Amino acid sequence: MKNVRWFVTGDDDTFFVPDNLVKVLQKYDHNSYFYIGRTSESHLQNIDFSYNMAYGGGGFAINYPLAIALEKMQDKCIERYPGLYGSDDRIQACMAELGVPLTKEKGFHQFDVYGNLVGLLAAHPIAPLVSLHHLDMEANYIFPNTKDKVAALKRFRRPMKMDSAGLMQQSICYDKNRNWTVSVSWGYVVQIFRGTFLARDMELPERTFVDWHHKAENTAFSFNTRPNRMHKCQIPFMYYISTATTSAATEYLLHKTPLQNCEWQMPTPSQIEIVDVYKTPNPYLWDKPPRRNCCRILPTTKRRTMVIDVGECKEDEIIALRGQN
Repeated sequence: MKNVRWFVTGDDDTFFVPDNLVKVLQKYDHNSYFYIGRTSESHLQNIDFSYNMAYGGGGFAINYPLAIALEKMQDKCIERYPGLYGSDDRIQACMAELGVPLTKEKGFHQFDVYGNLVGLLAAHPIAPLVSLHHLDMEANYIFPNTKDKVAALKRFRRPMKMDSAGLMQQSICYDKNRNWTVSVSWGYVVQIFRGTFLARDMELPERTFVDWHHKAENTAFSFNTRPNRMHKCQIPFMYYISTATTSAATEYLLHKTPLQNCEWQMPTPSQIEIVDVYKTPNPYLWDKPPRRNCCRILPTTKRRTMVIDVGECKEDEIIALRGQN
């Protein structure tokens, strides 16, 4: 084959963001040996298989010279590992014999989890979103009350065209007048919390999900998490991206649920029905050292609407409520 630099594999239930995949692979020398992907979210899955393995459902990439080297030795290699379960497991065993380690990229998502994925996606790592796996499972959903998984994924088409580099990137800011914490997962969901929550906590995925073995405690995962907000006043108000998103802004609509009577003496986010987020596309976002974008609450005369600006942090701008720094 001519003019081929990379081979990428994924499952038939894997969703890729092609532009972000290309951006990730551009970082690496395609003439050297590279085996790129990510491990499972489930700690037990990684113990059962390997923390050195790129999981096939999340997808992985090998470059052309490595594919040639693999082809030459693969048949004999897999005969030496009859007890291994899957093709991704066997590939990793052959990589071990070739001496090529896994280069981990956080944007590949195996999603060995069940339940509501919003906790994971709303606190996406500071890395381009490359793939999503296992979205065909009945228990996994991205948007509430969505029966058609393909239709749910199509909601991402417009933000992907607008700014694929920024898709799912989390920004954290504060409405100081109403004492709210706001988390923007651009192109997906905005969350408004009563009270002030620090950035160190907000960047951790909330455990709205369980692992592959249906365990929910924090030791079940291969990354840090935070527990669900159990107090009724700490439950976030969720605003999911609308299909009416324009070329100028992304619009997020309140997902209405039964209101809990909160005794805290502060304004309730239920008065907000629409969140408009303005963001200038930045195709060069990942050409720089990774850093979380900042967001700012803007004044508005629109009724029942919050307006937010998202963009690169300015000099000396930090993610903290004014008066904390």
